[in-house]
Amino acid sequence: MLEIRGLVKRFGDLTAVDRLDLTVPPGEIFGFLGPNGAGKTTTVKLITGLLKPDAGSVRVAGFDVATRTLEAKRCVGLVPDEPFVYPKLTGAEYLRFIGELYGVPLAEQRKRIPELLAMFELSSWGGELLESYSHGMRQKLVIAGILLHGPRLLVLDEPMVGLDPKSARMVKEILLTLARRGTSILMCTHILEIAEKLCGRIGIMISGRLTAVGTIEELRRQARGESGRGLEDLFLSLTGGHEYSSLLRHL
Repeated sequence: MLEIRGLVKRFGDLTAVDRLDLTVPPGEIFGFLGPNGAGKTTTVKLITGLLKPDAGSVRVAGFDVATRTLEAKRCVGLVPDEPFVYPKLTGAEYLRFIGELYGVPLAEQRKRIPELLAMFELSSWGGELLESYSHGMRQKLVIAGILLHGPRLLVLDEPMVGLDPKSARMVKEILLTLARRGTSILMCTHILEIAEKLCGRIGIMISGRLTAVGTIEELRRQARGESGRGLEDLFLSLTGGHEYSSLLRHL
C-alpha cells in the first residue's frame, strides 16, 4: 500500500530524509518513531504530497505521489500534528466539505455525518463555528473526516495529542478495526506505550535515516537486550537516550 524507495529531502545543507526505504503492506499498523528533528514529519509531508522529494519515490496504492498526485492523494487520509480546520465553518459544514472533496455520495454524507458527530460526542457542537472548538475537539473532527471518506492509507502524526482518555481509547479501537479491514496505517508518536500496543512493526528514525526496523522482538535483538525489555528502554538504547544519566548527578 505504501512503498518508499531511496527517498531524499534536503533543506539547504540539512538532509532531513536520507535515502529512506520503507514498505507498509495492507492491514499493518507501522509505528514511525524517533527523537525531535529526526525527519518524521518531513517524511509524512513527502508521503502526502505536501513536499516534493529531491530524490527517490513514494507510491501509494501503486500511484507515484510525484507524477500521479491526485490519484495518490485520494487514497490517503492525513491526521497532522496540528489539526488544521477552517475556523469559519461549523463542524457539520467541515465534514460536508471533506465529503464533497473526496466524492462521498450525498446520501452517504447525510447518513454518516450525524453518526460520526455522535461517535465523537460532537453532536451538540455540529452547528458551532470551528474557531470555538478546543484542540482536542478539532482533532476528533479531523479523525471523523478521515472515517467519512475511508482512505486506504492512513497517516497519523501524533494522533492522540489533545484527546481525553475516553476519546484516545476509542481512536485506538478504531485504528485496530481499520487495520483488520485492510487499511494501512503509518503512525508517528512519542507515546511509546501506544506504539507498543498497536503496532505490528516499528521503525526508528535518527537524523533522517531509518536505523532500526522490526517487531518488538526484532528490535530487542538489534539492541542486544534482554527479552523482557519494553519499547521505552529499546528506544533509548537505540537512540542513545541514556546518555543524560551521568548529567543528572550534577543537578
